[in-house]
Amino acid sequence: MIMRTWRGAVRPEDAEEYLRHQGDTGVREYRETPGNLGVLVLRRSRGDLIEVSTLSLWTSMDAVRAFAGDDPERARFYPGDDDLLAQKDSHADHYEVVSADLGPGSGGQAT
Repeated sequence: MIMRTWRGAVRPEDAEEYLRHQGDTGVREYRETPGNLGVLVLRRSRGDLIEVSTLSLWTSMDAVRAFAGDDPERARFYPGDDDLLAQKDSHADHYEVVSADLGPGSGGQAT
């Protein structure tokens, strides 16, 4: 299993709009790509901005390439991103997942 990570940041007043936008674009496209096993979207305050990170899980690097293209290290952006993102990482990282415990008690939406 492969984990793909990406990070950007938005102004606090744009955070909810960006999260909706991201759900309608990148997150939706992750989920529609064969080989995607799920997506986590994280946020935290960082100085005057809200940092947003996405962690997506994939069956293989071939599945990642089906989403990201021939250069999977390059982040994907969508129309409207530049209007909302105050900072964006143009790079995506990939990790081989060597251990995971996602059993009972770990599912559901955090509150």
